[in-house]
Amino acid sequence: MPTRLVVGISGSSGALYGIRLLRVLARRPEIETHLVLTNPAKRTILHETEFTIPEVEALATCVYDIRDIGAAIASGSFKTVGMVVAPCSVKTLSAIANCYADNLLTRAADVTLKEGRRLVILLRETPLHLGHLRLMRAVAEAGGVILPPVPAFYHHPKTIEDLVDHTIGRVLDRFGIEQGLVPEWRGSRPPVPARRHEAAVADRCAPAGRVVEAERG
Repeated sequence: MPTRLVVGISGSSGALYGIRLLRVLARRPEIETHLVLTNPAKRTILHETEFTIPEVEALATCVYDIRDIGAAIASGSFKTVGMVVAPCSVKTLSAIANCYADNLLTRAADVTLKEGRRLVILLRETPLHLGHLRLMRAVAEAGGVILPPVPAFYHHPKTIEDLVDHTIGRVLDRFGIEQGLVPEWRGSRPPVPARRHEAAVADRCAPAGRVVEAERG
C-alpha cells in the first residue's frame, strides 16, 4: 500500500506552503496525496500565486470537495500516515480545536486526531492573542503538532522557495518521509572523530592527573 498523506489548504496567507508540499510529493510515486481545499483557500491561491486551481489540484493524487463529508478521508478506516494543514487559518484551527467538523477538511483533521495519527498544523497568524494560544494548546493536547512556518537562516536561503522549503522539509521530517530539501544540521564545527576526541580528553586530563599524583607524593 502506498503512503497516504492528507493535505488540507485553508484560506490564510501562505498558500504557497501547501502548493510546494504537493509539488515535492508529486515526484514521489510511492506517496499518495489526498487534497482538500476550502473556498477561501482557492481565493488566496489566485491572489498570492501564479497557479490556477486546476493546476494545484493536478498536483495531488486525489482531490475532494470540501462539502463531501462522505469522502474516504472522512473515515478512520481509510488508512493514512496523517494530515497536514498548510497553511492553517485561525478559523480552521478553532474548528479543529473544538471538534467542529462542519466541512471535509476539519472532519479529516478530527479523524486524524481520534485515530492517533499525526496532524501537523502550519498556523499562519501573527501577532497571537490569548485566544489563539488557547486554541493551539487545545490542538497540541489532543495530539496535534503546531508547526508555524517560521523561516530559518542558518542554511543561507537565497530565494522565497528556499525559505518555504525549510518549513516543508521540517513537515516531512515529522512523518519520516525523506525530503532532501534541507540538509540536517551537523553543528557549527565539524565533529571530532572518536579517537581524536579520546586523545583530546586524555591530554586535558593528564596535567590534572600529574598534579594529583604530585600531591599524593
